[in-house]
Amino acid sequence: MRDISRRGVLGLAAGAAAAGLAGCAGDGPGVRHGSGGPPVSRTPRASDRPQASPSPSVRVIGDGSTTDTGPQPHQPAAERLEPGQTPPQFVIFSWDGAGELDNGLFERFRKVADDHGAKMTFFLSGIYVLPESKKELYKPPRNPVGASDIGYLTDAHVRATLRQLRLAWLEGHEIGTHFNGHFCAGSGAVGRWSPADWRSEIEQAVSFVENWRTHTGFTDLPALPFDYRKELIGGRTPCLQGQRSLLPTAARLGWRYDASGPGGLQVWPGKSHGLWDLPLQAVPFPGRSFEVLSMDYNMLANQSVNSTRGNPARYPAWQRQARDAYLSGFRRAYETNRAPLFIGNHFEQWNGGIYMDAVEEALRRIADHDDVRLVSFRQFVDWMDAQDPAVLAKLRTLGPGRSPAGGWRRFLAQERSSTSPSGSTSPDPSLSSR
Repeated sequence: MRDISRRGVLGLAAGAAAAGLAGCAGDGPGVRHGSGGPPVSRTPRASDRPQASPSPSVRVIGDGSTTDTGPQPHQPAAERLEPGQTPPQFVIFSWDGAGELDNGLFERFRKVADDHGAKMTFFLSGIYVLPESKKELYKPPRNPVGASDIGYLTDAHVRATLRQLRLAWLEGHEIGTHFNGHFCAGSGAVGRWSPADWRSEIEQAVSFVENWRTHTGFTDLPALPFDYRKELIGGRTPCLQGQRSLLPTAARLGWRYDASGPGGLQVWPGKSHGLWDLPLQAVPFPGRSFEVLSMDYNMLANQSVNSTRGNPARYPAWQRQARDAYLSGFRRAYETNRAPLFIGNHFEQWNGGIYMDAVEEALRRIADHDDVRLVSFRQFVDWMDAQDPAVLAKLRTLGPGRSPAGGWRRFLAQERSSTSPSGSTSPDPSLSSR
């Protein structure tokens, strides 16, 4: 396969509703509870050994759990489209929760990404780096202290997750947030939270990352090589709930995008509260008369009626259907309006792991097309912010499956704007500075 990132422009809660759309359920890694479970089987890495003192150019943060090592490696340059140029086809693969268990799915998809020159976004659940023995440190808004609707990881899995986060960032992937306790139902559900509740949740998620050494007692792992407050520019809420109240806080924090919107269409995105609004999208669902959100849980909700252990005899057909849904969404955009495709998943083994195999096969097939960019959300909004606003406005006139009249050369030939490219929101120092 070709290295698709080599070019100059950026390289890429409930049951099924009547229209075939549903929010995500609890995250995959959260099915394991307790601490001190079986160790993660993995060959030791040089990166796992105790490290020497950081160089003078490295800024140590907090208790030394994280360090600011400078610009992230492997980030492509964002270039403006030339007049009449066909936009690249962006495809963003993202992962909710992003914890590593014995099944090694975090490591597996890092390798898949490396094989195809792809970058991804990993939305970390903050409690996945907090041992269950310290759960009283988590004070979830509108819920009891230490409560969580996803399980805390074992100590061995916290350790494995920290290793994967470090390697992922060094490889150029984005570390976003899926927040913490994943509350989707009841009086404490995130859909009922206020902007102040979201501020508390975000600050706690950052604190868990910045202080994992104190909380875990691990002294033999290297620090994470990034300042999470600077790294964190976007997230996805649990079950796609609570976006309206989150956005004012996210804007004050200087975030640049939000990926929490449900039921989006395959069109070029706009902004809300100054943030790029990047929702999961409705894509064709092969064999059905409706469309489905571009996420593993939404495939499951329409196949095994929310059960994660459906009829094994149906697994091969369901896997093909999930794969072909992603590919149908890709082809519809690639062959027409070139709208970015957003695909969300969890590190899970639902229905025998068919959704992991489906998304991997879809990625491999997508990567073999010309002019495709498999990127992180951060890299995508970098590209969007570099574009002429008039060009982006013209792109937003193309509905799902609609090709540009007269072809791209004619459609974008004369678009010019006297304004500067869209910039990010200035952060509130009281929220984002150290």
